[in-house]
Amino acid sequence: MIQAKRLDGSPFEWAGETQDLWLDVQDVTDGELAALRAAFPMNKLALEDALEQGHWTRAEQYPEHTFITVRSFVKPEEPDEFTERLSAFIYPSAVVTLSTHGTHALRQVWPLVGRESVNTAQEITYELLDHTADTFFTLADTLEGRSETLEERVFRSQRQNPVAAIFDLKRLLAQARRLATDGREATALLGRHAEGTPADLVRYRDAQDSFSRASNRLDSLRDSLTNLLSLHLSLQSQRMNEVMRTLTAVSVIFLPLTFLAGVWGMNFEQMPELPWKYGYAMAWASFALVGGALAFYFKRRGWW
Repeated sequence: MIQAKRLDGSPFEWAGETQDLWLDVQDVTDGELAALRAAFPMNKLALEDALEQGHWTRAEQYPEHTFITVRSFVKPEEPDEFTERLSAFIYPSAVVTLSTHGTHALRQVWPLVGRESVNTAQEITYELLDHTADTFFTLADTLEGRSETLEERVFRSQRQNPVAAIFDLKRLLAQARRLATDGREATALLGRHAEGTPADLVRYRDAQDSFSRASNRLDSLRDSLTNLLSLHLSLQSQRMNEVMRTLTAVSVIFLPLTFLAGVWGMNFEQMPELPWKYGYAMAWASFALVGGALAFYFKRRGWW
């Protein structure tokens, strides 16, 4: 499917024009691809990269045009491992974008064409990159919310183990950071080699800065998750120490009781306590006195 807009913002039916327009091509067919190649000079290597599924983010300056392809998440507000890709062929007065089903950035920038700040090929490219960078900020907001939920689980619940959820989140963060870093490098290369006015180069540097800030924010969130995991392990160790301390105190309380029971359980004939009328009561009184004294002592010291 090919949809076309002139740089003044007016949509039209594309019939091979090559000047002052933006062509957005989604799910390109062989016939549409042939028409595009007949109208626009497209470098073979760039076209292969644009059509290859799962190609990484990169930018290049070819003799025919400037080329960039960027990856972002399909659902930044509900992130998972699925990503989407947008490729752009940038000419002096035209832009051709290729994607599978469109992207968040494309859907946001398409209505902006023709406005005061978006009416050249370079401005369209900048807006696409800047809105792509914004998706990583949306992703970071969502992941921060998940991180806060995990933090509450660590402090409030001792039965739920958040380790698996933390590692899943860290894996998603690593993927997001890699995509944001690749976007920053590609935008930097585009700004160094692309043709345009000084204002266009400033815009590219601004988009590069957006990717950098997104990457730094994801880095901070990854460090927070690492600290949260360390905190969880420390709390688990502390709780285990408390359990062991309680069990040790109970064992110490029963140790003298076991000793007394063992002494009075011997079968020697000459044991003065055995024929005594109150021997049994004295044994229980001894157990209660010794056990109670030890329990009181441990409780006072905070060991139990």
